[in-house]
Amino acid sequence: MSDEAYFWEGVKDRTLLLRRCVGCGELQHPPTPMCGHCHGLEWETQKATGRGTVYSWIVSRHPSQPDDNPRIVVLVELAEGVRLVSNLIGIDAADVRNDMEVEVTFVEYGQDMVLPHFTPVKS
Repeated sequence: MSDEAYFWEGVKDRTLLLRRCVGCGELQHPPTPMCGHCHGLEWETQKATGRGTVYSWIVSRHPSQPDDNPRIVVLVELAEGVRLVSNLIGIDAADVRNDMEVEVTFVEYGQDMVLPHFTPVKS
């Protein structure tokens, strides 16, 4: 089984999962075989809150096949302290700001693909 299989299984179930080192409790994303803190090799999963803030973002433009709508790619700092790259939806690019609060949503692409995206938290 691949190091990230737990993540995609969680996404299929509409759950955002993170890995935590059994030895020291350090959360990790993206997954690697060894804990960068204690060098442990045993992991367990933890359900994430799905909330965080925009750490950084760009508007992605494909050079030869432009998207119908601008695609906003964000680096989200989750409430748990790890960062995750995803798309931000439900907002115009002109309104995106660093540190804005976001929450995960799961978007289906056809019958077999689900991806985690983020939307702004409604005040």
